[in-house]
Amino acid sequence: MLTRNCLSLLLWVLFDGGLLTPLRPHLRQTFEAEPRGNAVTGAEGKMSTVRVKRGWVWNQFFVLEEYMGSEPQYVGKLHSDLDKGVGSVKYTLLGDGAGTVFTIDETTGDIHAIRSLDREEKPFYTLRAQAVDIETRKPLEPESEFIIKVQDINDNEPKFLDGPYVASVPEMSPVGAYVLQVKATDADDPTYGNSARVVYSILQGQPYFSIDPKTGVIRTALPNMDREVKEQYQVLIQAKDMGGQLGGLAGTTTVNITLTDVNDNPPRFPKSIFHLKVPESSLVGSAIGRIRAVDPDSGKNAEIEYTIVPGDGGNLFDISTDELTQEGVIKLKKPLDFETKKAYTFKVEASNVHLDHRFHSVGPFKDTATVKINVLDVDEPPVFSKPLYTMEVYEDTPVGTIIGAVTAQDLDVANSAVRYFIDWKSDMDNFFTIDGTEGTIATNELLDRESTAQYNFSIVASKISNPLLTSKVNVIISVLDVNEFPPEIAGPYESHVCENAKPGQVIQIVGAADKDLSPAGHRFSFRLSPEITAKPNFTVHDYRNNSAGIVARRSGYSRRQQELHFLPVVIEDGSYPIQSSTNTMTIRVCRCDSDGTILSCNAEAIFLPVGLSTGALVAILLCIVILLVIVVLYVALRRQKKKDTLMTSKEDIRDNVIHYDDEGGGEEDTQAFDIGALRNPKVVEENKMRRDIKPDALRLPRPRPPAEDNTNIRDFINQRLRENDGDPSAPPYDSLATYAYEGNGSVAESLSSIDSLATEADQDYDYLSDWGPRFKVLAEMFGEEESHNPDKVT
Repeated sequence: MLTRNCLSLLLWVLFDGGLLTPLRPHLRQTFEAEPRGNAVTGAEGKMSTVRVKRGWVWNQFFVLEEYMGSEPQYVGKLHSDLDKGVGSVKYTLLGDGAGTVFTIDETTGDIHAIRSLDREEKPFYTLRAQAVDIETRKPLEPESEFIIKVQDINDNEPKFLDGPYVASVPEMSPVGAYVLQVKATDADDPTYGNSARVVYSILQGQPYFSIDPKTGVIRTALPNMDREVKEQYQVLIQAKDMGGQLGGLAGTTTVNITLTDVNDNPPRFPKSIFHLKVPESSLVGSAIGRIRAVDPDSGKNAEIEYTIVPGDGGNLFDISTDELTQEGVIKLKKPLDFETKKAYTFKVEASNVHLDHRFHSVGPFKDTATVKINVLDVDEPPVFSKPLYTMEVYEDTPVGTIIGAVTAQDLDVANSAVRYFIDWKSDMDNFFTIDGTEGTIATNELLDRESTAQYNFSIVASKISNPLLTSKVNVIISVLDVNEFPPEIAGPYESHVCENAKPGQVIQIVGAADKDLSPAGHRFSFRLSPEITAKPNFTVHDYRNNSAGIVARRSGYSRRQQELHFLPVVIEDGSYPIQSSTNTMTIRVCRCDSDGTILSCNAEAIFLPVGLSTGALVAILLCIVILLVIVVLYVALRRQKKKDTLMTSKEDIRDNVIHYDDEGGGEEDTQAFDIGALRNPKVVEENKMRRDIKPDALRLPRPRPPAEDNTNIRDFINQRLRENDGDPSAPPYDSLATYAYEGNGSVAESLSSIDSLATEADQDYDYLSDWGPRFKVLAEMFGEEESHNPDKVT
């Protein structure tokens, strides 16, 4: 590159005519200056213009990047055809980097780069040049633009901007399976030379993987790579510019490749026989053991399904897969019994859940193992012969009668004896007992079916050799009924018959009830008691369906002659022993209408006049009550009127007493004085002593001494107070109007003549008009000149 630039400068020096020779002729551009001419006067006196075709010509300049020389790097030369070489032209440079990156010799037009340039930072600079006359400072040529392009050198290595990379490929993939594509970028100019031409290669990772040198695509290079052998691979990729030639720059990156799993391995049992020992007391549904098949695959490819191969012993057990450990969990489906069978053998098959059809040719993806289970003998509690015992007993069974028995047996080899006892929590009333050795149950109390018809309690059996081992069974004892209660009439014992009843008329249908419980159902019979006299008024007709009718045998029943009739009825049941009872029914004679509707059955109604109904009686009683209320109100009003007349008598003059500021105790104040003294004048004559309470003297917080001129007024008031205090007929203090000295506290002072030092004639009342509208009327009254009596007290 440096040699070519030197040649370009040499050719430029050899050129003539002030032309700026381009370094690359095919990009040459010619800039012609504005037409210039001098005015020349001809012989005819006319002006003619001479056109001068001069200008400067240049193309783009080139400058090497990363120049490290000691002198400024020469870029090129500017020259105008108007420059005659006498120093009259000045060259100027403007634009990108002018003065900071590039400088120009104002006289010669030589351009230099004063610092090192980086094409990757800025690939070209656009500048403007102009030729100026030194003396006139006027442009000789129009301003013209040119470009200085930074020429690239290979100073940037390829870089993997996305590295390091992570990729995966399924195991057992064929050769050439796509893995990943890497890409390196070079900051050098891709349009100039081979500085940005990158070639890829593998430095580490062969022979497992390969890479395309141009595209950077990584592929598998070996067949049947097995994840179970090696899962992780680290591949080192190199990218080199200059087309991979010697001297090119290189960059590297790492690609971590993982082989993903495929289901290429079947499960295998590590051993062919598994031995398990299970106690016979194991609960149904509990896990009794675990077996495991090994699958080197991972994830869902390693999921195993276990099944029991149908055969001997397999129906007692079940197997399922533990999703976390992929183990086969064997569970018990039915209870074990050491005494019945001591060992079981069956086969278990393990197979993959998710199969890959590409590997079916390898073989079946399942394995089989044998499981042998030995049942361990456990000391078990005794076992009852039945899960539930039911017994029956009659309610009149004597105490101590055996009603049944329970049986329990120790099935263990030792065959220990068994003891029986009743669980006291289920038979707290102790109605039954049990023989501890034989297991026979007997009554301990008299039983009553009507009280408790069924008993439910538990019997416990324990081994004598180990009393802690117990078993329990329920016993239900039903109490059978014994016919001990006679039947009775089910319903009211009272009936009614109309006075106008006819012979053979059924006046009541009765039934029967029995406290006993007959297994075949009750059968009752009804008849008249033998003790009844001949020709009774009523008879009983048995309908033979556990009911009977009471039938009238005559007509003309009369309440006046006989209001009540008593009919004894005998009822018998059909159980053994036969029980019977005599039930006396009361038949009341009632007055009825022609349709048989009962009008009245009360004995008091017999003596009432015919035709007077109950509604008429109620109306009469209501009228009597209203009249009584009117009389009571009238008497009360008369009494109230007399009382008011007495209180408003004209002789009681104390009602005219005027009260001022009466703040007595109100309606509840009955202790201050006898109010009757004010109402009754006679009390004043009889009782001369006053009953009111003399009030305490008023204490002012800040008393003001009265004026000396008010002594006569004060003596007058005190005298009147003493007279009223000694007068028993005077009104109470609560009603006394008190006059006292007001003092000098008022803003307007006192208007009373009591406290005035001068007479009204000497007073000047003009100031009243200054007190505002409130005292307007007062000011007008005192403003007139009238004669006033100075001795008059207001």
